[in-house]
Amino acid sequence: MGRYLALLIALMLGSWIAFNEQLLPESRPVGAPASEFSAERAFADVTLMAAAPHPTGSPANARVRDALVGRMAKLGLSPQVRPGVGVQTPRRATDRIYAGAVENIVGVLPGRDRSAPAVALMAHYDSVPASPGAADDAMGVAVALETVRAIKARGTPARDVMVVITDGEEAGLLGANHFFRRDPLAKRIGLVINAEARGSSGRVNMFQTSAQNGELVRMFARTARAPSSSSLSVLIYEKMPNDTDLTESLRAGIAGLNYAIIGRQFDYHSPTSTPANLERGSLQDMGTQVLAATAETAFAAQLPGRAPTVVYSNLFGDVVIAYPVWFGWVILLAAAVLLAFAVRWARHSGEFPASDIVRGMGALAFAGGGTVAVLEFARRLTGAGFGFIEQRFLLAQSAPWEWAIMMLSLGFLMLAAGDMARGRRWMAAIPLVLGLAASAFGEIDWIGIVAGVVAGAIGAFVYSRPASRKGAWAGALILGLILAAILQIVAPGAAYVIAWPLLVAATGAAATALSARRGILPIGLLVVLAAATLGWQGGISHFAYEGMDLMPLFAIQMITAGLVLWPLAQPDTGAQKGLVIGGLLLAGGLAMTLIIRAEDPWTPRYPQVSYVGYHVDQDTGRAWRYSPPTMGGPWTDAVLRAEGGPVERLSHWAWRQPMLAASAPPVAEAPPSLELGRAPDGSLLLSAAPPSGARTLELRLRSSVGGQVTRVAGVPAEMALPPGQWVRVYWLSAGTGVDIGVRPAGAGRLDVRYVAGFDRWPAGVAPLPARPADLMPWDSSDSTFVSGTRSFTW
Repeated sequence: MGRYLALLIALMLGSWIAFNEQLLPESRPVGAPASEFSAERAFADVTLMAAAPHPTGSPANARVRDALVGRMAKLGLSPQVRPGVGVQTPRRATDRIYAGAVENIVGVLPGRDRSAPAVALMAHYDSVPASPGAADDAMGVAVALETVRAIKARGTPARDVMVVITDGEEAGLLGANHFFRRDPLAKRIGLVINAEARGSSGRVNMFQTSAQNGELVRMFARTARAPSSSSLSVLIYEKMPNDTDLTESLRAGIAGLNYAIIGRQFDYHSPTSTPANLERGSLQDMGTQVLAATAETAFAAQLPGRAPTVVYSNLFGDVVIAYPVWFGWVILLAAAVLLAFAVRWARHSGEFPASDIVRGMGALAFAGGGTVAVLEFARRLTGAGFGFIEQRFLLAQSAPWEWAIMMLSLGFLMLAAGDMARGRRWMAAIPLVLGLAASAFGEIDWIGIVAGVVAGAIGAFVYSRPASRKGAWAGALILGLILAAILQIVAPGAAYVIAWPLLVAATGAAATALSARRGILPIGLLVVLAAATLGWQGGISHFAYEGMDLMPLFAIQMITAGLVLWPLAQPDTGAQKGLVIGGLLLAGGLAMTLIIRAEDPWTPRYPQVSYVGYHVDQDTGRAWRYSPPTMGGPWTDAVLRAEGGPVERLSHWAWRQPMLAASAPPVAEAPPSLELGRAPDGSLLLSAAPPSGARTLELRLRSSVGGQVTRVAGVPAEMALPPGQWVRVYWLSAGTGVDIGVRPAGAGRLDVRYVAGFDRWPAGVAPLPARPADLMPWDSSDSTFVSGTRSFTW
């Protein structure tokens, strides 16, 4: 079998394996056995909840609450609505507090031992203002209800199974904050299984665990059904600013598992997150996995205890490999021994200079760094900006963009390996030129510049002359060993990403005397090992693509792919046909990127976002229609000009950024009620009540003498009031007010700014025209806001 053909087979077979590993299960019908999870049964609850947007404090959310209470009563869970107040200070913003009145719903399936720690199924029932929330998080609630129904059908569990449906998650984890800090029912829980979504499709990933997860992961590995999870996903999530309700239960010291889908992120927090657009297979996948973990722990004599954190990842099918952190060194030692034998046996069949090993190390580094430069250029070439709104141009074309990334990455890797047989320095110019060109689109791209210059410098050395395949592959494996060892030291939970492919590649190197042996069996073995590794690695690449817009991550994927593909991608010394596959892939990826750039992706299924608001400044008596500059267009322009005024770029303290705005006739809206008094302990008490019909109330406070915010709505809170600086309190409620305790540093003045939000367009002004089918409202669009100021002295 020729290496050229073998490389093609390995790439195609690896892609086929990766594709099949990401296939969703079939949605099980309503008539499925009662003890099993049925997505079709669960989908009825999704439809029940996701008929319309239902943010915290809205009448629509109250209707969803009542519907869920009825559903849980039919399941025999004796549901209770447990009201309270959630108060949250963001981890990375110490100058603001989010608070609100919430109504959590809790039901219990009694177990045989009512005193045993309960297993809790958790999800949230509120949505963001503009989205029906079919995936986030009606899907999670439906999974919890169908799971507890299936558990009940299997008999009486050993312990209580509690269903905790929180309110106010989208407003800042407010319901979970109240439940796990102030609701006595939380003390009965020993394990939380949370269900979330950041999209509407894709395989379910168990992406977060509690600390000291050894026993918990081993339970997961033993019971999971076709899972997708790894210690890498846990590590990445811990470094991200994102939170879910599980954050609050973990802070309370309760063990937990977090499940989510992240595919088709266009629908995340979008009006398109409807039941019709929710992938039934994803619902089935989440239900199957959540039921497996819930059933195992609900019927177990003991819940998983705390044990040292382990390194783990799913392999294929139901197989999950988990081992202690120290065992990672055993894997690296095994790879090193195999590599040493491979090099020794290879040298028996013909010497190769040590410089070839050095060039091989450089070539793999060139492939990784050059991939970053190529992808940074391609990302800029799409014309899409960075940021969730700006990125939606690509989210509407997610499948072709993912294919473009894979083609570009693999194509450059094939070029890097293919030219080792001849050694031509012009190869170094590819990442250098593309890395520098990434800054030609209106903004300096430092990642592209650095990656291109570094890769170019390495390439100038590597491709100054040919290198043998044996020496180059040995060098690539040695670099992989060094990188894996570094990861094993600094981030052992991620080391397996390189260590496992390295062990596979070292096995192939030893079995084929570092690829010196010819014939169909040695080449066939390399094909099988490469295809299996690429197939497994495809899941990691897909997760990296869906999880974030960071091109440098794919450098790691190409380094690990290079470990197993190198002996197939590098032709015999002096040959050049190894460049063909790489050149075709790279050219195809760039062509697809240009097609993506030229495409108009906006359709009724993937509509463009728009935002218009009406704002009255009650201090000046002026009013405006306004919209963010990035969300302009013919429809928005017509809305802004509806009252006849010119559109200008204006700033106002109540707006997060300068807006496109046009003067509008002010409408009469009641202001909030604001009073400052003294609390029994001598501190100040600011009492604020939103006007009738307002769902949100933002308060900005500035003390002339400084001080401290001590409590919000009776809940202890800590936020500094630096002298002369504004801090914020966001209050969400269905018509109730809030008391804010302030302990000032002395006599002085408190300035208060307010913004009250109404989920409606004001009456008495030109109404909003119907939107085109390919345009949708975003977030709190189509709302009315009133602002003003007050000052108090003491």
